[in-house]
Amino acid sequence: MTSANRLARTRLDPLQPHLLSPEWREPDIGIVHLGIGNFHRAHEALYTEEAMLARGGDWGICGVTLQGDVSKRDALMAQDGLYSVVERGPDGERVTVVRALREVLAMPFDRARLFELLADARVRIVSLTVTEKGYCRDATTGDADFSHAAVVSDLARPDEPSTVPGILTAALKARRDAGMPPFTVLSCDNLSHNGAALKRVVVSFAARLSPSLAAWIESHVAFPSTMVDRIVPATANADRKAARDALGVIDDVPVPCEPFRQWVIEDRFTAGRPAWEVAGAQLVDDVAPFEIAKLRMLNATHSTLAYLSMLAGFETVSDAVSHAPLRTLIHAMMTHEIAPTLDVPASFDLLAYRDALLDRYANPALKHRCAQIAMDGSQKLPPRILSTIHACIAMGQPFERLALAVAAWFMFLRGQTDDGTRYTISDPLGERLTQLSLSAGNAEQLVDAMLGVREVFPEALANEKALRASLIRGVRLLEGGTRPAIERYAEMR
Repeated sequence: MTSANRLARTRLDPLQPHLLSPEWREPDIGIVHLGIGNFHRAHEALYTEEAMLARGGDWGICGVTLQGDVSKRDALMAQDGLYSVVERGPDGERVTVVRALREVLAMPFDRARLFELLADARVRIVSLTVTEKGYCRDATTGDADFSHAAVVSDLARPDEPSTVPGILTAALKARRDAGMPPFTVLSCDNLSHNGAALKRVVVSFAARLSPSLAAWIESHVAFPSTMVDRIVPATANADRKAARDALGVIDDVPVPCEPFRQWVIEDRFTAGRPAWEVAGAQLVDDVAPFEIAKLRMLNATHSTLAYLSMLAGFETVSDAVSHAPLRTLIHAMMTHEIAPTLDVPASFDLLAYRDALLDRYANPALKHRCAQIAMDGSQKLPPRILSTIHACIAMGQPFERLALAVAAWFMFLRGQTDDGTRYTISDPLGERLTQLSLSAGNAEQLVDAMLGVREVFPEALANEKALRASLIRGVRLLEGGTRPAIERYAEMR
C-alpha cells in the first residue's frame, strides 16, 4: 500500500465499524500527556474518547515524548494523531480507531509549543506515564534526585527543562505568574501513592528555585493518585498486519492489548475533568487499597515471571504460566505471601482477583514479552516486591517465593539464560549492577553485594537476617538450574 492509503482523519468514513461512534466533534486540547507510549494510548486516551462521546467537553490530548526521539511523533502525526487499538482476548480480536489524540510533540525539539500549551487555560490536566525512572526521584528521601545530571541541568537552566519535575515546575510557575489557575497533575504510573510521590518530587525541586513557588504548588495544585491496569505489550509487525487487514489502510503505530482494563482515580481536580466514570473508571476518595493490591498481586508477580522466565528461557508471559510448576508457584505466592499483606474493601475478592490475573497471564494472543517486563528492575522491585517482603516481615508472614523473585533478578543481571543465551540489561543502574553480579564468587557474596545497593535496598531491610538467608537459598537453587528451582518452590508448603 502507498502512503495515500495511510490512516487519516479524511479517510474515516469507510471505517465506521472500527470507530467507537460515528458521532465526533474535534475537541480542543484539554490534556497534555507526558510519555506518549503504548499504555497511555490503550488506556487513558481510550477512556477519554469514550467520556467525550458520552458527555462532551474539550479534552483532546496532546501527547509528548520526552526521549528526544522524533519517530513516535512523526509516525503519529503522519496519521493525524490517529492509531488503532488491537484488542485480543478469548473471544477473538477487535480493532478500534482512536481519535482523542490531537497532537504529538517531541522534547526538546518542540519545547516552545509544549510550553505554549501548558500556559493555555484550556489545558486543565497534565497526565503522565513516564515509568518510575522518569520521575528523577531519590528513592531514599522521596525528593527529586539532586545528584541526577538532568536535574542538576534543569536547576541551572530552569527555562530549558528536560525532566518531569523541571517541566512541571516551569509550567506551573508560568501559570502562577500570569495569575492563571494551575492544571491538575495526574500520574498514571505504577508507583506507590503516585500522586503524592510526584507532588513531593515537584515541590522539592521547586523549593530549590523558589520557596514561595514551592509553597504555592503545595497549596494550590492537585496531584490525585491513580491505579491503572491493562496489559499492553510492545507493538510488533504482527500488530501492524492485524490493523492493516482489519482497516484496509496502513497504521504504523497500532497498540496491542488485552480486553481487561481498570482505572481507579482519586476525585480531586482543580479545573474539571472528563466524565471518565461513564467509561468505567472508578472515582474514589482513596486509591491506596486498590493501588497496593495491584502493585503486589499483578506487578510483583509480573516481575517474578519476567526474571524467572528470562533465566529459564520462556519468551512470553503466556509461555511462562503454561509451565505448570511456574503457574503453581505464582498461584501460591499470591495466596500465601501477598494476599495476607493486603487490606482491601470487603467487596474486593482477592482470590477471585488472583484467578482472574492468572487467566489474563495465560492469554496466548497477547505475546507479552518477558524481556519488556524485566526492564528497569532497580526501579520496579522496591515498590512491587521489596515493599511486600517488608510487609511480610512485619506481619510474621512467609516470603520465600518473593525472595526467589529477588534472587532471580540478581541472577538475571548477569545477562544470560541458563543455556548461555545472552541478552541485554536495560536498567538505569544496569552497568553497575551487572558488574556486581558478575564479580561475586558465590551466593553469599552476590547477595551481600546486592543488599549493599542503597538505591534499591533500604538499610533496615538489607539488615534483615531472614531475608539474607532466603536470598542465599534462592541464589543457590537457581545456580543449579532455574526450572528445577521453580519446581522446588512450587512444591513448598
